Amino acid sequence: MDTTTHPASHRIHVSTLADYLLSRADQYGGRPLLIFPDQRHTYDEFVAAAYARARCLHGLGVGAGDYVGILMANCMPYLEVLMGCSLLGAVAVPVNARYKALELAYVVENADLKVLVTSDHISEYANFPDLISQAFPQIGNAAPGQPLQLAEAEKLRWLVNLSDAADAPAIPGFLSTAEFIQAGEGVSRLEVDELRVKVRVEQAAIMMYTSGTTANPKGCPLGHGLLVRNGVNMNRERYFLTEQDVFWAPLPMFHMSSILPFLCCIDAGAAMSSMTHIEAGEALRMLARDRVAVAFPAFPTVTNELINHPDFAATDLSNLRRINNVAPVEMLRRFQNAFPQAVQTGAYGLTEAGGVIAYNHPRESLEERLETCGKPFSGVDVQITDPETLQALPAGQRGEMWIKGYSVFDGYHKAPEKNAESFHQGWFRTGDLCSLTADGAICYHGRIKDMLKVGGENVAALEIESHLAKHPAVKLAQVIGRADDRLQEVPVAFIELNPGAEVDERALIAHCKDQLASFKVPRAVYFVTEWPMSSTKVQKFKLQVPDAG
Repeated sequence: MDTTTHPASHRIHVSTLADYLLSRADQYGGRPLLIFPDQRHTYDEFVAAAYARARCLHGLGVGAGDYVGILMANCMPYLEVLMGCSLLGAVAVPVNARYKALELAYVVENADLKVLVTSDHISEYANFPDLISQAFPQIGNAAPGQPLQLAEAEKLRWLVNLSDAADAPAIPGFLSTAEFIQAGEGVSRLEVDELRVKVRVEQAAIMMYTSGTTANPKGCPLGHGLLVRNGVNMNRERYFLTEQDVFWAPLPMFHMSSILPFLCCIDAGAAMSSMTHIEAGEALRMLARDRVAVAFPAFPTVTNELINHPDFAATDLSNLRRINNVAPVEMLRRFQNAFPQAVQTGAYGLTEAGGVIAYNHPRESLEERLETCGKPFSGVDVQITDPETLQALPAGQRGEMWIKGYSVFDGYHKAPEKNAESFHQGWFRTGDLCSLTADGAICYHGRIKDMLKVGGENVAALEIESHLAKHPAVKLAQVIGRADDRLQEVPVAFIELNPGAEVDERALIAHCKDQLASFKVPRAVYFVTEWPMSSTKVQKFKLQVPDAG
């Protein structure tokens, strides 16, 4: 594909998710679309599976505007159900697999779920039927094959267990795979199509839930047209896939870092490869076997596992031309060095704007790709604003990133107060601390709420993390504030070391003293081997700081 074309020159493609998929299946029907280690779907096979899921859901009474939860590990049925919802005009709600019972119960109620589809495949996160039973203990009394009768406020009527095993024991309150299939036997494909053609491009296709730090997660409805345009722009403006390409995107399917690459692949007739659990050895085998062209580990925790695996050096990755990561500059430089055959690029985005609004272009220089996130997609405007005066700031100055354009959602689900504070004169306030280069590329400096106030000085945690990442022993660094009687708060660092590396607290503090102002130097260093994670990010608010004394 010609990468010299100006991004604003390509035609705008807007449709529903379902019609977007169907149009590409008409063109690429026999080519692979979705690849797992031991299973794959062509475009035609995936379309047939999505229609089958839609028929089953409609047999349970799901129609336009209904909300369907999906709580599963990565698997073929996950995206089949998601696209099945799109065919019906229903809203798919990918549920974070890391949720505990209380969080799950909140999302089920907040999203007005009518059906929750899960699997008894034991994931790295939880036994999902057990988790659902903990969240709703009354379902154990449900009559077999009958709708649930929960509290009056609950709209949940059906739980579906898509079991891997044909002889799996029945679970009280859940429909089995056979019962789910039976529900769709009286529904024709024509009935599904009659609903499909009534779906409006502006209505919600999926609703993602963002992880809050102290509050409950917030529902982000994302429209059909928004998602399709983001998928098309990701491909035609930044990734330039062909129908021969395989795009490795193993992150959880309840995250836009999996859904958006899937939509990108559909535009090109390419295939997306995924896996149920991200295991570095299996991942390297997939990358070599499928001659992956683009790898999307996206987060340092995944990329570090790949390059630190003993099979990494011997794995044939010669077909890999692009790898995407979001990390501090020195860590990105390390990743680029580990994949010399590929172009390392980054991204800037958020769920509320359809996942990602900017990627580096592969023609950018190495330093541009290390230090910026690239320019926004065509059709998206950004502005850096003083968060206190609300005045726009010039290039080079740091402030809050504001976004408007086709990719911005219309507002949080059932959250008028949050919406009132998040939008200003048509702009969405991201809460991200950013700046713009003279030619409009985005530089990310952390979350505004991730700023420390050290003796009156504003300190970005990301700046300290980036410097710590330069130390050869450091695999991952996270910095938070610790209360201090004299300075209000001071920085402290949590460190995961590279395998086999040794370094002590004093050496890392000295490493910072050499290059950072004294108020930015961590007052303490704590070594960890595991991180409290959301879907893909470290949950800093869960890091436990020992007493200062």
